[in-house]
Formats: sequence, structure tokens, C-alpha cells
Amino acid sequence: MAKTKTVFLCQECGHDSPKWQGRCPACGQWNTLVEETVRPAGKSGHAAGLGALTSRPPQPITQIPSDDGRRLSTGLNEFDRILGGGLVEGSVTLLGGEPGVGKSTLMLQVAHRLAASLEPPVLYITGEESARQTRMRAERLGAFHDRLLVQCETDVDTILATLDKVKPSVAVIDSIQTLASAEVTSAPGSVSQIRESAARLVRMAKETGLAVFFIGHVTKEGIVAGPRLLEHMVDTVLYFEGERHFSYRILRSVKNRFGSTNEIGIFEMGEEGLRPVANPSEMFLSERPADTAGSVVLAAIEGTRPLLVEVQALVSPNGGFGTPRRSSHGMDSKRLALILAVLEKRVGLPLSNQDVFANLAGGLRIEEPALDLAMAAAVAGSALNQPIEQRTAVFGEIGLAGETRSVGQLEKRINEARRLGFHTCVYGAPPKEKPRREDGIQLYPASTVDEALRLLGLVKR
Repeated sequence: MAKTKTVFLCQECGHDSPKWQGRCPACGQWNTLVEETVRPAGKSGHAAGLGALTSRPPQPITQIPSDDGRRLSTGLNEFDRILGGGLVEGSVTLLGGEPGVGKSTLMLQVAHRLAASLEPPVLYITGEESARQTRMRAERLGAFHDRLLVQCETDVDTILATLDKVKPSVAVIDSIQTLASAEVTSAPGSVSQIRESAARLVRMAKETGLAVFFIGHVTKEGIVAGPRLLEHMVDTVLYFEGERHFSYRILRSVKNRFGSTNEIGIFEMGEEGLRPVANPSEMFLSERPADTAGSVVLAAIEGTRPLLVEVQALVSPNGGFGTPRRSSHGMDSKRLALILAVLEKRVGLPLSNQDVFANLAGGLRIEEPALDLAMAAAVAGSALNQPIEQRTAVFGEIGLAGETRSVGQLEKRINEARRLGFHTCVYGAPPKEKPRREDGIQLYPASTVDEALRLLGLVKR
């Protein structure tokens, strides 16, 4: 019989070390190494419980049956959009988010709608709440159906036996950090337990065609707690974002084997649960102040969806007290520093002694390069104290030489601006492109930042 051995596993990244260290050499976190027992490998070479899928002989790819493309609708349009058009049979989806953001509420609503539309039952397995607590949540949401089954369980072997007996169409695990296997000696929530539990459930999902949802907690850094291996094991990774003191929530896809990544869905939290927001652009602009310097509307693309978002900037004198402050929310701070340098060097705006604050209204975070020109316009408008016309949309990438560059999906951005009543678009384009008018909206291409600011009416007095 092979001897067992102990190693020290990092609870943040899963790195193993033969001896304890105060700081993990892989991720750099302090006091995260915990002693755990490593089980010996079986005859197949795999550790117990972590074997491969059912072995099949190799076959030509042309003879493998193709997927019919059938997807299960969850009944929530925004959720289906994130998944790429619906839920794929045999897929494993990981939903992460901060405590209290509404993960369990969202998944209970999804489970209820799936139970109402599918013949096999939907199984909701909770390891954090009792059956009565789950019923109380369901009463508030109106999520009652005979085919929605609830089980309170944390033992993986018992859960697998239940799944084999009930044979549901969809299973929800709330949460993956609460599961434990008797074959692993460490405590629930440890790296070994999460890895073991997830591996066994993923293997079962692939062999039976069962669609599985994992609900996971996130760390203070904003990533799902446990080893990063967990995100590689699943097919789709979703993050549920939003401030608990505000009603709007953003569901973001960061990995999807069956659809587009960086897709987002907007939900509004109410007394009866989460409600999809049909027109997010209108929601993001609903509280925009009129004729305010430093406010610009960006025509952005998130995944396949066009969005109009307000970009705000505030420029104020530093007063000679230390280094000027540069603060941003919803955008890359390094990108903001680059835009400020271009404005000072290429346009001549004196910003070296000014505090600059930038913000994306609505709690949205955007990283695409089309944000550059809108950010530059907002900073210049605040620095010059000149408002930009209210119904003007701006987008484009900025280079270090002060040139602007075109971005993709131009028509989608223009159509979204036209749909919400905007009559002017200023965007980055090659030097030879001429202004034109299309279906009631005036289009002004700009090849440099200076030209774009002049088209927006921002001139130095």
C-alpha cells in the first residue's frame, strides 16, 4: 500500500509546497499555505475520485456525431444572451459574485423557469441554507413548481447518488465551496475539497449530458475563491457584479465555450427578485445632467451588444500640494494617464498641475479602446469648462502621436445612438474619410484628437 504524504497548499492559487512558508511563492499572498494530505494514485495513475471520462477508442473527427445545437431557454432574455443563446446540455457554468449581490436569487429564479418549461425536474442543491429558508426565498420570488426539487446536502457522494436516481435536466449547486468528499481529509472550502468535488461533478455532467450550475464566492481580489483550476474545468464563467446598496446588477461573461465572451446582461433588483432591463442604454443615461462640462456619451460595444454610457471627468487645480491626483472608476487608470499625457503634449492642455477624476456612470466597467476619445473629450470639456452638445456620441481609439483610429462595429454604435435620439457622432477615422449624414444622424470622422475636440466645440479661450 502506497504511503500518504502531506503538502502545504495555497488556499488562493492552489500552489503546493513541501514545507510551510509564510508567503506563497506563486501568488505572493501571506499566510495562505495550509497542510493537507495527498492521497496516493490508483492503478490507473489518477488519484481516487479524479479519474478521466469514460474511455473510448480514438475515431475520425468526421465520424463523431455533430451536436444538433439545441439550447434550453432559461426564460430570462438577458441570461440567455450571456450564455450565447441558451443553456447547452452537458455544460458546466460557474457563477461568482460577492456576498449579498443576488447569486442565489438569480439561480432560484432560473431554476424555477427551467422547471416550468422542462419535463425532467430541476434539482436545486443548497449547502448554505435549510429547506425552509429556501422556501422562504421562493415565496418572496414566486418561484413555486412541482418539478423544482430542493435538497440540503454537502456530501459529494450523496449528491452524485441523488443525481443518478432523480436524473434531473438541470442541477444547481449552491455553493461549490460548501461541498466535501469523505476521500479528502481537509475541511470543506479548501483547495483539495473544491478541486475534488468540482472534478467529480464535471465528469458526471459530461458523461450524462446534465447541465450543472456552480455558485461560487469571490475573494477580496474579485475572483472565485479556490484554485484557478476551477475556472479552467468549467465551460462558462459568469460574474455577478453590483453594489448591494443600488438596484442594478451586471452579469458578465468572462469565459464561454458556447458563445461570445465579454457579454453583459443588466438586471434590476426589486421586491420580487431580479428583472431583466430591456433597454440598458436608456437606463445608463437616465440621470445624466444637462449641459454639464465634463460629461460625454460613449457609444461602446460589450460583447455583441451596443451600449451608450456616460463618461464623466472632473479637472480641478491641485493648488501646489504634492503630486496631482489621478483617480478613475470603471476604466483602466493606466489608460487615463496615457490620455492625459497625449492631451498635454499634442493638444496643449496644461494638466500637469491639475487633479483629474474620471468615472463611468452606472457602475459599468469598460476596457475597449473606443473609450479613449470619449475620455479625452470629457477631460478637455472639464478643463476648459465647456459642455458638449447633449445629443452627441463619441468613440475612437487614441495613439501616442495624437492620432485617432477607427474601432470595430461602427454601424452598431451609430444605430444605437440613432435609436435613442442622438443626432451627432464624432469618432476616430482615417484622414481621408469625409463627414456625411445617414438617416437623420450627422457623422463627423476625426483623424486627430485636436480635430475631434474642435468638432465637439472644445476650443481654448
